[in-house]
Amino acid sequence: MPRRESPLESEMLAGTLDMLILQTLVLGPAHGHTIAHAIEHGSQDVLAVEHGSLYPALHRLEDRGWIASFWGTSENNRRARYYRLTPAGRKRLLAQTTRWQQLVEAIGRILKPAER
Repeated sequence: MPRRESPLESEMLAGTLDMLILQTLVLGPAHGHTIAHAIEHGSQDVLAVEHGSLYPALHRLEDRGWIASFWGTSENNRRARYYRLTPAGRKRLLAQTTRWQQLVEAIGRILKPAER
């Protein structure tokens, strides 16, 4: 059975995936597959994270110093690269989350204007 296409997959705003990855890592270090699964599960499968988007995002976040990586052993006893949130990443997540909330509120005001 083919995987259901995510309706928001191609419509995500720039930076949204970065914010979701950072939020996922608040809970602790994780490898790529776990990060993708956490985002998909947390969104009740509305958001699909493809490897072609996830790994470039992880490298970008690491290059910016918002996450750090290390090698470890996965649940099925395989070598895997794990990612953890850095203090700079926590600061960036707070800024992105605040901006996201402002954006959602602004869009909500346009979609549902107050009764006058």
